[in-house]
Amino acid sequence: MRNSMQAVLLIFLLTIAGATTAQEVSPTPPMGWNSWDSFGLTIDEADFKANASVLAGLHSYGWTYAVIDQGWYMRNPFGDKLQARDYALDANGLLVPALNRFPSAADGQGFKPLADWVHAQGLKFGIHIVRGVPKQAVAADVPIADSGFHAKDVADTADTCPWDDSNYGVRDTPAGQAYYDAMLALYARWGVDFLKVDCIADHPYRISEIRQIAAAIGKTGRPIVLSLSPGPTQLSHAAEIQQYGQMWRISNDVWDGWSFVHEHPNDDFPMGVRDVFDRLPLWVGQARDGHWPDADMLPLGMLAPHPGLGSPRPSRLTPDEQRTLLTLHAIARSPLILGANLTKLDDVTRGLITNKEVIAINQTSRDNHPVTRLPKGFDSVRVWVASGRGDERYLAIFNLDDKPVTLDTAWSALGLNSGSYRARDLWSGHRRKASMRLAVDLPAHGCALLVMRPAL
Repeated sequence: MRNSMQAVLLIFLLTIAGATTAQEVSPTPPMGWNSWDSFGLTIDEADFKANASVLAGLHSYGWTYAVIDQGWYMRNPFGDKLQARDYALDANGLLVPALNRFPSAADGQGFKPLADWVHAQGLKFGIHIVRGVPKQAVAADVPIADSGFHAKDVADTADTCPWDDSNYGVRDTPAGQAYYDAMLALYARWGVDFLKVDCIADHPYRISEIRQIAAAIGKTGRPIVLSLSPGPTQLSHAAEIQQYGQMWRISNDVWDGWSFVHEHPNDDFPMGVRDVFDRLPLWVGQARDGHWPDADMLPLGMLAPHPGLGSPRPSRLTPDEQRTLLTLHAIARSPLILGANLTKLDDVTRGLITNKEVIAINQTSRDNHPVTRLPKGFDSVRVWVASGRGDERYLAIFNLDDKPVTLDTAWSALGLNSGSYRARDLWSGHRRKASMRLAVDLPAHGCALLVMRPAL
């Protein structure tokens, strides 16, 4: 009896420890930088280090993860066809950094030297993959590390990503699990802290591979954030996907436009800032406990020299639209992942991403939700509220109209208790005298973000 009680206690303690570890991977929405919006497939070691060095200077504001997006294994990222891009693989069919772009990976070291350098800057290191097993590995039927399986045992040759034909899907079998186990064991040895997996959260939704990757991460014993893309993830998958991922995309790729015109009614690529206002409310209540609905990256600042979409350019979002996008991400507690070329930060962008009080809303606020019933005349306005410390409340008011708007209404019509409040705008710093009402002028596509306290 005593032994059985001890066994039950041990299982209980291990369960609690496992749950705690899962939550500690990302107790707050991850913040960092990703190479895609500025470099597309073309990032190399020198450009990555240059951007990560700037990010290290922003670490005190919370910016932590430096992530290399798609293509780090391509010797020729400018190739227009799969064969021309020339993927680098090891003897077990796992992608490795292209040495002509990441020279520190020589002698079979992979990304370990670069990850060590990132960690020495006080940051965390991330990479992107497209789910699946490379077709090159399957054609050669390479052995899977630490197993009796080969690549042909792993591959589901009837399954390929609709927009990236480089890989086959992975079977939901012991062979498939062995492949992902080998992959994540390699990444853990490199020192990876963040793994963005694409073509897995929607079109198509591949829950079997999500489970396999999450299980493989668990076996490494290393805390790795699992970020699942693209979106929009279907709400019907919410309970399932948040068991495995710390981030999952709730939008398709968001680029630097207020809205985009699509040729086909069912086409949602790319999304603009306006679209995010319709996506985030669906996920209210899901941003908690180390799991974060992800409204995609922040296409702010300079998007150059080789953005993942379009020509090199400064962000086409106006300063007001950039502020609106960051405010919405903050009060909805979406992960904050910068897309700008950090070596070319302008004063406006730097001011946005170094506002500690706005970042604190993203990291520490609670009970975040949109106000669903607004006064007459607020058709083009969206309002979100959240709670801070003690009696502190946050109020974000957004003007979605193409022209300025003047608002004047009681606080109680905006999701707050009735009464008088003192308020301060966290962007302008302007303090408002105690009042029973909100009176504000908002520019087209602009916003106000207020911290509120009841007037005694």
